[in-house]
Amino acid sequence: MKIIPVIDLKAGQVVHAVRGMRNRYQPIHLFSQITQSSEPARVIDDLLRLYPFDSCYIADLDAICAEGSHQRLIDQLQKQFPSIEFWLDNGAQLSQVENINTQRKTVIGTESQRLPPYPIAQEYLLSLDFNSQALGMSSWFSEHQYWPATVIVMTLSQVGSNSGPDWPKLAELLGKHPDKNLIAAGGIRHGEDLQRLDDMGLAGALVATALHSGAIDGAQIAEFQAKKYPGKPRYF
Repeated sequence: MKIIPVIDLKAGQVVHAVRGMRNRYQPIHLFSQITQSSEPARVIDDLLRLYPFDSCYIADLDAICAEGSHQRLIDQLQKQFPSIEFWLDNGAQLSQVENINTQRKTVIGTESQRLPPYPIAQEYLLSLDFNSQALGMSSWFSEHQYWPATVIVMTLSQVGSNSGPDWPKLAELLGKHPDKNLIAAGGIRHGEDLQRLDDMGLAGALVATALHSGAIDGAQIAEFQAKKYPGKPRYF
C-alpha cells in the first residue's frame, strides 16, 4: 500500500489542515514533531528524513479557494526535489489536464468542477470530495464510466480530526469499484488504521497529521510501502 504525504499550502506556508475549515488552518510547525518550519521546502526535507517518499500530494488551498496561486513555488519545489512526483490539487478543471509534465499528476477534485465528467485521453487522479455529504455535481459520483484508474476518497470532515477514516464510505466504494485503485484520505491516525486499510484492499493512503504527530513513523511506512496489492491497473 502506497503512503503519500500531504502538503497543504496557504499564503506561502505549509499549514495544518483540520476538518476542511480552511480559514482556521495554522502553520504546520506549531503542531509538528518532525519539522520546526512551515516553509515548504524545509517541510519536504524533513518528511524525506522520515522516509524517502517518491510521491507527495500538494493542495494549493489559495488556488482551490480562488484566492491566488502557489504555481511559482510549486515549480521551484519540482526543481528542488526532482525525484518526487507531485500530485497537485489546485482546483483545476478537467479541461486543464495535461500530461506534459512527467513529474506532476493533476488531481481533479469534484468540489471544484463546473462541468460534468466526460472522457479525455489524458491521465489524471480523481478526488471524490465529501464533507457531511458529497461535494460537487452528482454526475461526478454516479457516472463511473468516466473515472480514471486511481480515485482518491477525500473526506474533508475527517481531515486532521484524529477520528479515523470514513470506514463505511471506503467499504462501500471498494465493494462497488473493485477495479479501481482507491486512495483513502482523511482521518488516518496510526499504524492500526493503515493496517485496516491495507486489509480492506485500499491501494494507498494520504497522510499528514499522523506523520507530524509521530503516530506513524518511518519503519511503519516502509512496511506498508513494500506491500503490493495485485490485480488492479496501476497509475501511480
